[in-house]
Amino acid sequence: MQTVADLESRLGVAPTCAALSVARASFYRARQPRPEPRPRPTPPRALIAGDRQAVLDTLHEPRFVDLAPAQVYATLLDEGRYLCSERTYYRVLSENAEVRERREQLCHPRYAAPQLLATRPNALWSWDITRLLGPTKWTYYYLYVLLDVFSRYVVGWTVAARELAALAEQLIAESCERQQIPPGQLTVHADRGAAMISKPVALLLADLGVTKTHSRPHVSNDNPFSESQFKTLKYRPDFPDRFGSIEHARQHGQDFFPWYNTEHHHVGLGLFTPHDVHYGLAAAKREQRAQVLADAFARHPERFPNGRPQPKAVPTEVWINPPAKPAAIVEAGNTMTAESEAVSSRDPGATVEAVFNREPSEHSNLVPEDRCMAVAQ
Repeated sequence: MQTVADLESRLGVAPTCAALSVARASFYRARQPRPEPRPRPTPPRALIAGDRQAVLDTLHEPRFVDLAPAQVYATLLDEGRYLCSERTYYRVLSENAEVRERREQLCHPRYAAPQLLATRPNALWSWDITRLLGPTKWTYYYLYVLLDVFSRYVVGWTVAARELAALAEQLIAESCERQQIPPGQLTVHADRGAAMISKPVALLLADLGVTKTHSRPHVSNDNPFSESQFKTLKYRPDFPDRFGSIEHARQHGQDFFPWYNTEHHHVGLGLFTPHDVHYGLAAAKREQRAQVLADAFARHPERFPNGRPQPKAVPTEVWINPPAKPAAIVEAGNTMTAESEAVSSRDPGATVEAVFNREPSEHSNLVPEDRCMAVAQ
C-alpha cells in the first residue's frame, strides 16, 4: 500500500495497482481513517462492583482457597447461599489473574553443578550401583563399584541380592582401610540413590573424615566416570544377557575387574592401564614408549611426515564438571602416594572383591549371607 501511495502522483492509482496486483478498493479502504472502537456496554445482568468483590472475598476464604469454583458453588448452595453462577466465578478470577493455583507454591532450590578436581590417586572416588539381570523376569542382582576418578582404578566392588545402605557402608569402610586413606584426604562422589544418601553411609563417611558430594537430581552427567565404567562392563562381548545365579555374577566380576584394572588400556588415561596410573607406574612406561617410537622413527623416518611421534601424556588432572575457565593448578603432579606405595608393594596387581560368608551378621537388618568381607584375588 505504501508503494502505491508513493507512485500515485506520477503513475496514478489504477496503473500502479494493476502492476502490483493490488485491488483499488483495498487501497482506498486502507487510506480511510479507522474509527475508534466503542467500549462494550455492561450487560444488565452483570454483577455490580460490590458483588464482584464479595465473590472474590469468598473465594479467598481459607476453606475455599484450595477448591475449584464448581466446589465452591455447590458448597454455598448447600448452605443456602447463591452469589453468582459457576461461570461468573471464573470470570471474577480471570479479571484478577487468579485462574491458577491461588496459594504460593514451594519453589524448588536450584542445585549447583558439583565441580570436583582430582590431581592424584585416592583424592576423589565415585561410586554407584547398577542392576544385573537375573535368571528370570523381575530378578536382579546389584553390583556396587567404587572407582578412583583420577586413575579409573576400581578400589572395591561387590555383588548383592539387594540394594542396602549397610552393604555400601561396609564396602566403603573396607576400601578406605585397604587403601589406607587418612582423614581429610578423600572425597566420595555419588548420585542421589537411596543407598547413596542414606544416614548410615553419611555417618560412616563423617567418622572416616571423608567428604561426600552428590549429583544434581536426575542429572547422570554429574557422575560420568561410574556410568562410563558400567558401560565398559556391559558392552564387553562376554557379558551375558542374564546371570544364572548370584555366584555367576560374582564370578564374572572376578574375571572382569582384574582385566579392567591391569590390562585395559584406557583412552582417558593416555592408553595406560588404571593400575599403572593408580600406582605411579605410568611415567616410566611413557618413557619406554617414547624410546620405542624414537627407534621406529630412526629406522624409517619417511613413515612419519610430522616428525618423531610422542606417546600420549599421562593425565595430571581430572574434573567432574570443569569450570569454563579453570584456574591454574599449582600442584598437578602424578606421583605415587605413600598409601599407594604401601599397597603396591604388597600386591600391585590385586583387585579386591567384597564377598559374603555364612556367619551371623552383626547388623540387625541383614540376613546372614549379606555380611561382607574383603578377600584378595
